[in-house]
Amino acid sequence: MKVDGQCHCGAIAYEAEVEPGTIMVCHCRDCQRQSGSVFRTNISAPADTFRITRGSPRTYVKTADSGNKRVHAFCGDCGGPIYASAHDEPKSFSLRVGALNQGHELGAPARQIWTRRRFAWLPLLDRIPGAEGQS
Repeated sequence: MKVDGQCHCGAIAYEAEVEPGTIMVCHCRDCQRQSGSVFRTNISAPADTFRITRGSPRTYVKTADSGNKRVHAFCGDCGGPIYASAHDEPKSFSLRVGALNQGHELGAPARQIWTRRRFAWLPLLDRIPGAEGQS
C-alpha cells in the first residue's frame, strides 16, 4: 500500500510502500523517551520505496549497547519524528505510524517488542472513561 506522511509542521514530507497489518509496537525505553509516550508504533517500508518529497530531516545516530548504530530522522523545526533505519545501507525504514496520513487504514498492530518495559496500566485503557474530543 502506498502511504505518505509528514512531520507536525509539514516541513518534511515523504512517501513509501508498506504492507498493511504489519504495525509493530515497541515498548523499549529508547522509544518511550524519543516519542515522549509510553510506546511507539512503527511500520517497515523497504528502502527502495521510501522517498523524502519535501525538506531535509535532521538525524541523530544512536549507538546501542551491542554497538549497532541506528539513525533517527526528525524535523529540525518541530521535532516531529520521521523514521529510523540502520546506519549504513539501510534495507528498510521504520516509519512512525502516527505521522502517516493512512495510519488508520493500516490495521491493528501485529507484534509487540520489549514488553517487559510495557507500562502496567496499558491494558486498563478500555475501562477508563473517554471523550471523542478534548473535554
